[in-house]
Amino acid sequence: QVQMVESGGGLVQAGGSLRLSCAASGRYAMGWFRQAPGKEREFVAAMSYTGVSTYYGESVKGRFTISRDNAKNTAYLQMNSLKPEDTAVYYCAARRDYSSIIFQRKDEYNYWGQGTQVTVSS
Repeated sequence: QVQMVESGGGLVQAGGSLRLSCAASGRYAMGWFRQAPGKEREFVAAMSYTGVSTYYGESVKGRFTISRDNAKNTAYLQMNSLKPEDTAVYYCAARRDYSSIIFQRKDEYNYWGQGTQVTVSS
């Protein structure tokens, strides 16, 4: 059973930063998604299993950075210049894959974290 534990959410003022962590019980292709109240879960960022490839949603490009520490089987999402519209529950996701392909669709991921709330005040 794959376990994924997220941490790092919280309340921050607009313009501030947060770093989310996702500790997994193995190494996978990783993604981050978010879901605001009343909205669909949307793609935020993804990194391939090899770490060679990354991709970002348009609304976060240039502000968010996905990374990983393979020794710790942990993925990170560094979020800078946060805006009130970034407020959402953030989920990490994992897919069993051993390539440099990145995955952007929710249905491409096998495992999900429990979610962590990020609230950005104006």
